[in-house]
Amino acid sequence: MEAFNFMAILASFSALLASFCALKLVFSLWWKPKIIEKQLKQQGIGGTSYNFLYGDEPVSKKLRIEAWAIPMSLNHEIVPRVDPSLHQIVQAYGKVCLSWTGTRPRLIMGKAELIRLILNDKDGHFQKPPQNPLVDLLTLGVSTLEGEKWAKRRRLITPAFHHEKLQGMVPEFLASCCNLIDRWKMLLASDGWSEIDINPELQSLSADVISRAAFGSSYKEGKKIFELQKEQAVLVLEAFQALYLPGLRFLPTKKNKRRYEVDAEIKAMLRDIICKKQKAMQNGESGNGDLLGLLLQCKEEKGNEMTIEDVIEECKLFYFAGQETTANWLTWTLIVLSMHPDWQEKARQEVLHICGKTAPDVEILNRLKIVTMVLFEVLRLYPPVTGLFRYTVQRTKVGDISIPAGVVVYLPIMLLHHDSEYWGDDAEEFKPERFAEGVSKASKDQLAFYPFGWGPRICLGQSFAIIEAKLALAMILQNFSFKLSPSYTHAPHTIITLQPQHGAPIIFQQI
Repeated sequence: MEAFNFMAILASFSALLASFCALKLVFSLWWKPKIIEKQLKQQGIGGTSYNFLYGDEPVSKKLRIEAWAIPMSLNHEIVPRVDPSLHQIVQAYGKVCLSWTGTRPRLIMGKAELIRLILNDKDGHFQKPPQNPLVDLLTLGVSTLEGEKWAKRRRLITPAFHHEKLQGMVPEFLASCCNLIDRWKMLLASDGWSEIDINPELQSLSADVISRAAFGSSYKEGKKIFELQKEQAVLVLEAFQALYLPGLRFLPTKKNKRRYEVDAEIKAMLRDIICKKQKAMQNGESGNGDLLGLLLQCKEEKGNEMTIEDVIEECKLFYFAGQETTANWLTWTLIVLSMHPDWQEKARQEVLHICGKTAPDVEILNRLKIVTMVLFEVLRLYPPVTGLFRYTVQRTKVGDISIPAGVVVYLPIMLLHHDSEYWGDDAEEFKPERFAEGVSKASKDQLAFYPFGWGPRICLGQSFAIIEAKLALAMILQNFSFKLSPSYTHAPHTIITLQPQHGAPIIFQQI
């Protein structure tokens, strides 16, 4: 009898537990999204309605496949091709509107004044969105930390990007650029012309700069890491766009196996580079000339909680973020200057007038006003990072909008950079003169230019990237004239960063 009673109690408890789990599942997959949708729409925010489990993803994927299948004409109206779903939703519902990434509400905030308020958040109300574990494989150091841990790590790394440190890195920048120029000269045919796909070339340049300046090594040593991180980015993007169910990462699928293999290989290679650096520092070599040396010095300081794993994550961040963004920025700059030969010649004449054929130093780079205007206008039209994500950890008010906890806030940087409200009716045109008086006066009424983010989490590598881009562009202009190859296909698309889908073949002539 007692055994029967125990079994009955156990069965009742199991049924109760199953009911609780079922209710919790229904709440998270249906009631909670619908409650948030109602709260936002009651404030006059339009947008798509929640579609069970998948949200807007099926429609977004279909639109993206259709848009990316067709090249565009040689103009800069890239938003409808790069992100057709975003373009359609904003056209239909306005700059502040609701969309869905699976079960998660995504609030698009396309107004400059709201973007700035969110990026200036100092109270921790907006954080990086939680990701599924397969996306977390691309976890990148300080960029994904929050709270006091982020503040401590940021303070540790910031000295590596001080002006005097960057000045000391210029010879390394210069060596990498000289290697690129020499390689391109060797590729020129006997008649002085040659077609070069510049995207992989500039990826190699940026990788070499990072390897030399940040790790004291050369591109050859870090080449495999860059290749693996590009593969990892594609695998992570697939995971980000797919529906994730708990436990999915443990399934031994081909993609899952490869994700973990790539992650392990990258970490092993970085661990080897770190080990070599540690031995060199133990043998008396200075470690304060590059980012890795600084990190290792910080790790050894009393009271510092950094581990070797933390150092590896910071290296991953600098390898990936620094290489991808600057390389694509330079790629789009050469493409755009090929489309606008008048500005190419203006920039070249400025470089030749100020420094002739000698390699520029930091002082000369600061005097290159036209080069700077060109680079910023390209960054406006073709921002390497097309949007930023934040996540509300509690109910938060931005302007007149009350945002519930658990909402992904999407800041559409590319859309903002092409918005005629802030840039005028010629927003889709290449007009570097917008930046003649600097970034703050380039857009109408208020700042609407956020390629490096803003506020407390503004990109630490901003000055590093600008010096690298200026130096590389100046040296290319000194040595070559260039135009688009007839085989070039204008097809901007995103794989984490904005890049040319079918490469960037350009014809060069030595001058």
